[in-house]
Amino acid sequence: MDGNRPAAAPVAGRLRERSTDESGWLTQPPSWLRRGVVFALVAVAGYQVAVWAFTNLRGFLGLLFLAWLFSISVEPLVGRLERLGLRRGAATGIVLSALVAVLAGFVAAFGSLLVEQLTSLFTALPDVVQDVVTWANSTFGTALDPGDVVASLQLTPARIQQIVSDLTPGVVGIVTTLVGLVFQVLTFLLFAFYMSAEGPALRATVARRFPPRQQRFITTVWAITVAKTGGYVVSRLVLAAISSVATGLFLLLLDVPYWLPLALWTGVISQFIPTIGTYLAIAVPALIALSGQPIDALWVVVFGVVYQQVENYLLAPRVTARTVAIHPAVAFGAVIVGAGLFGPMGALVSIPVVAAIEAVIDTYGHRYELVGEDPDVPDVPGERPHRPADESAAGRRSDPS
Repeated sequence: MDGNRPAAAPVAGRLRERSTDESGWLTQPPSWLRRGVVFALVAVAGYQVAVWAFTNLRGFLGLLFLAWLFSISVEPLVGRLERLGLRRGAATGIVLSALVAVLAGFVAAFGSLLVEQLTSLFTALPDVVQDVVTWANSTFGTALDPGDVVASLQLTPARIQQIVSDLTPGVVGIVTTLVGLVFQVLTFLLFAFYMSAEGPALRATVARRFPPRQQRFITTVWAITVAKTGGYVVSRLVLAAISSVATGLFLLLLDVPYWLPLALWTGVISQFIPTIGTYLAIAVPALIALSGQPIDALWVVVFGVVYQQVENYLLAPRVTARTVAIHPAVAFGAVIVGAGLFGPMGALVSIPVVAAIEAVIDTYGHRYELVGEDPDVPDVPGERPHRPADESAAGRRSDPS
């Protein structure tokens, strides 16, 4: 014990000399405090840089995400062509060329009609709302002011004029819009092509950054995400196309104005907005029809109800048989979060993201049996249930024979 004192004294003196001055105050903070301060400063700086980058690159990141979503959506077609003997790059090029040709054909056939009907629809919106409010007042005895309703919906003449000018710009506006649109489309197609054609190589590059155990997890999650999310998006697009065609033909048969944009609205909203999407999808065409012939609005509602039943029991089970099922409440919450973060586009792509997450959870998650549902399982932990078979087994053990 006495031999340790001389050795301990110089150490304590050196520590005291290095950490305090003559008045006893600390001259150098502890090392853990310095590390904590540096870590906090780096974290704050990193957060600021991330916010700045996200704010300035929000459009590009959204375009990149849409390209990835598109690449996994065409994966079933690309994979089938690849199994037929084509190289993956050639298969991706064929699929993209076919889709671009279909889109170009639609624009050539209905582009001018769509723009014309959209322009007329936005121009006529104030009159449509006033006609609907007047009909509601005369039918249900309400006392709503059509002008107040129009003002509350922000359908002022200046707002309508701005929307119409955006839809039908001048010569300089057309050139600028066309150049920007072509640039965005080419950027989207470029990223979508490389994400699809180099999908396996990209997955291998990412997996090589991790140990073998994590590599298996990454490849499995990647495959599940591509299969389930791609299948979900394709199934929604197919159902949206069928709904748009059926609704458009019915509205055209009833001679409802603006049938083309209303049909596209019905198809997209009914498939990509859960729970309330069906009602929103059919409500707008019904209101437009109501401003002309009230009986046509009734027929539109009847058609929407009948078609929804046909889709639920005949079309959807066949189209979505191999896709992941999402609970309506979860899907609706995802749409609200996506719309709050990224606007209308976020609302449309939020459900595929949730589909991928739910597919991974279903694959790696484990479900246990519910204890309280089995009558033979006790409610009190540690208590063994009483079974008649136990009595017979005990009787056999106690029987000397």
